[in-house]
Amino acid sequence: MTADSDATYRDPTVPTSRRIEDLLSRMTVEEKAAQLGSVSPSRFIADEAEGETGDGGNELIEGDQLNRDVAEELLSDGIGHLTRIGGEGSLSPERAAEITNELQTLLVEETRLGIPAIPHEECLSGYMGPEGTTFPQGIGMASTWDPDLMAAVTDTIGDQLEAIGTAHALSPVLDVARDLRWGRVEETYGEDPYLVAEMATAYVSGLQGDSPADGISATLKHFVGHGVGAGGKNRSSVDVSERTLREVHMFPFEAAIQEGNAESVMNAYHDIDGVPCAKAEWLLTDVLRGEWGFDGHVVSDYFSVDFLKEEHGVAATQQEAAVSAVEAGLDVELPNTDCYEYLADAVRDGELAEESLDESVRRVLRAKFEKGLFEEYTVDVDAATDPYEDESAGDLAREAARDSLVVLKNESDLLPLDDADSVAVVGPKADDKKGMLGDYAYAAHYPEEEYEFEADTPLAAIENRVDADVNYAQGCTATGNATDKIGRAVETAENADVALAFVGARSAVDFSDAEGVKAEQPMVPTSGEGCDVTDLGLPGVQEQLVAQIEETETPVVIVLVSGKPHAIPEIDAGADAVVQAWLPGEEAGNAIVDVVFEGHDSGGHLPVSMPKSVGQLPIHYSRKPNTYSEDYVYDDAQPVYPFGHGLSYAEFEYSDLDLSDVDVDPSGTFTASVTVENTADRAGSDVVQLYVSAENPDLARPVQELVGFRRVELDAGESTRISFDLAANQLAYHDRNANLAVEAGDYELRVGHSAEEIAESARLSVTDTKQVPRTSRRYFTETSLDQA
Repeated sequence: MTADSDATYRDPTVPTSRRIEDLLSRMTVEEKAAQLGSVSPSRFIADEAEGETGDGGNELIEGDQLNRDVAEELLSDGIGHLTRIGGEGSLSPERAAEITNELQTLLVEETRLGIPAIPHEECLSGYMGPEGTTFPQGIGMASTWDPDLMAAVTDTIGDQLEAIGTAHALSPVLDVARDLRWGRVEETYGEDPYLVAEMATAYVSGLQGDSPADGISATLKHFVGHGVGAGGKNRSSVDVSERTLREVHMFPFEAAIQEGNAESVMNAYHDIDGVPCAKAEWLLTDVLRGEWGFDGHVVSDYFSVDFLKEEHGVAATQQEAAVSAVEAGLDVELPNTDCYEYLADAVRDGELAEESLDESVRRVLRAKFEKGLFEEYTVDVDAATDPYEDESAGDLAREAARDSLVVLKNESDLLPLDDADSVAVVGPKADDKKGMLGDYAYAAHYPEEEYEFEADTPLAAIENRVDADVNYAQGCTATGNATDKIGRAVETAENADVALAFVGARSAVDFSDAEGVKAEQPMVPTSGEGCDVTDLGLPGVQEQLVAQIEETETPVVIVLVSGKPHAIPEIDAGADAVVQAWLPGEEAGNAIVDVVFEGHDSGGHLPVSMPKSVGQLPIHYSRKPNTYSEDYVYDDAQPVYPFGHGLSYAEFEYSDLDLSDVDVDPSGTFTASVTVENTADRAGSDVVQLYVSAENPDLARPVQELVGFRRVELDAGESTRISFDLAANQLAYHDRNANLAVEAGDYELRVGHSAEEIAESARLSVTDTKQVPRTSRRYFTETSLDQA
């Protein structure tokens, strides 16, 4: 039974700080340590009669039933987080709500202090559990360049999570994708820190709502630099300068904390200059809490505390790993309490000061109080399915999917295909539902498991909606060496008015130990967590398939369905049209028909540059001048398609770029305005991009940097004037002494259709050099529209 019901910490009218201190004063060291732990549905308790290696063990959730005995043992001192009850438990929304309620009731009503848990789930592209709506993968959402749409998507995700009792989400990903070999590129918002920051902050805003009690806590991950591991490998060491770390990789995190009030942060797996992020006090305490004032709690990436011992080798025991993580500022161990179960012993042994333990416990308790979990720890089971059955979620998924598509090439205005009488559909991605999903979508997360979900493949959507003779031939599998079906695909293309080749990479989290040679297997994931590659070409024999299709006289449309950009310059050169579909989610098929056949102008633009070969990496647009301009013996250093590229079915012209001031004080503000006109005879969408380039700076700087953007939709002949309102301190960088400062001098403001296609430019002079006070730093450019 629980303790004193009149205790101060139980009174919601008392200030949170007093509630925390009252509760903390009543806790034993074991109860404190328990608040920094977690438990998952698969958490195993061995049957002592059978021994640790026997068959008599039990998991917390077996089938769809809670094992009460296991729960009582695991939760006797309380718990910090409940790990993926619905997602990992593979429970229906209603059953997930029921079991979460059972666990919370046990904690509140049957433990000594009655402290509820924080249930968390994954939701990178939607709730990663049964019946969750699957939106486009992160890289696809970034291609919309639409923060408002991002916020609407995560508001919907939040409704689904809240209905099953979830209070905390392990998303979004703020890693900046600079090495395209990395399997998790698909989870990111691309190569540019400003775009990543805008999209991630919108994600946080939509998910968290107006206050902690109203929404789901967002977790910024992976702190920090996870996208530039050595060799493009997941979890591998990172070696970057502090200046690059701060200006590129930390910037999105800082912006999402300062502008989005993000409530949680997750450490990255890797080490930076030899110090694993899970025990990096400089990162988790000095910068995160000291410099940025972050007051939420830090959760570990799954197993990363144990990896201090098992992978990094910087701890001899789990207890040592636990102590070093807590002392660095890592509050909660996920997905289970493995190392942190030794924290109480560490305090008693004198290895960990109880004050250090208390500091982390305070942060976890604050989250629970601010979420209102002490007052409302259960949810309405009868209403749990409502947001999953809401048709508006599917409508939003379709809108997001079609706006995430990027038309890269459209020779002779082949697209849209609104008058084709016969269509050949080929390629391994044409009729693969899971192939439309990112690695953290429930149906694709574990590639070995079967899970049926409602969605039309591109083939099914074309057959259902396109008034034409449709013939399909797979041609080949996503991976593997078999070429025996290519001939039939070529014949199918030869007999059609147009051929659509759906090619790309399969996405999943690679936890499997597949037998045999992977290169010979037909469906090996080559994108997603743990799926890092050394070749950016299309996997398997897909390039051979496309090359032979392109040798026919039939016009060819390449639809790339993949979580990363592929290096396919020859295929691109031979195609009449190319569409990058990324991983559009459950509405992929309908979205592709909307854009490719029915003429919806997606307005999507690339959030990453598309290289000619893997050997060009790094290829991001904002390289420094010498890296940007130096060529190779047999090739240049420029991508096939640059960052920000994307075609519209309309035509947009930019003119009359004007600055409100040509001289600006380093503490001042200014406005850049440009007229955008749709000169076509049809409506369309575009993304107007604003870049800045410093002239003769003191330190070598990127050739240009994105500082603002605005997505616009204009009717035929319509024009608008876009104003970008900036602070001079948005031009700042870390000087020779590592101080963030605005440097006096000249800057060129550029408005473009992409990083390479600049339409207008204007010069600005900053009158003086000044360090940027943290209290006045501006992170984002505000935009407004005036009818021209």
